[in-house]
Amino acid sequence: MKRIVVFCGSSLGNNPVYEEQAIQLGATLAQRNIGLVYGGSKVGIMGAVADGALQAGGEVIGVLPHFLQKKELAHQGLTDLILVDTMHERKTKMNELSDGVIALPGGFGTMEELFEMLTWGQLGLHSKPIGLLNTNGFYNALLQLSHHMTAEGFLNAANRDALLHSDKIDTLLTIMSGYKPSDKTKWITPARS
Repeated sequence: MKRIVVFCGSSLGNNPVYEEQAIQLGATLAQRNIGLVYGGSKVGIMGAVADGALQAGGEVIGVLPHFLQKKELAHQGLTDLILVDTMHERKTKMNELSDGVIALPGGFGTMEELFEMLTWGQLGLHSKPIGLLNTNGFYNALLQLSHHMTAEGFLNAANRDALLHSDKIDTLLTIMSGYKPSDKTKWITPARS
């Protein structure tokens, strides 16, 4: 993987471990010569992951909509800051620039970005590894929900298992490096007559 897009919160959260892990992830990516692509902001754990990578000498590309730049949220020290018009263009550009995806803790925006990438993979639009850095068990409920979706017949196990996860950065990157996409894509249940 040459570049990984990281989706994460524009807040720091209530536990300092989220910021610490974000900084460490950025540094680890830089140490492994993996470029960071992210949302371009200087705030929250978004800013922390960028700072961690930059302090370790890594490449950091931010992708930010103009309307957020106008709110003075843009990180000024990036390798490159790409400005786009819409949130959809932002996700498209991030996808184009990356070979893998990691989600750190975040809110609705992080979930929306993560689920869009999962959906695109499920539909066969990309074959990138997608991982959760499950810091402090943040994603335990989501992982449990994914198993419930499978049990209830809304998500096949192969697509569920495409959501890689670990609470350790090195372990997650190793799992992602060995990822082989399933040949199963989204199934559609035929209509009942």
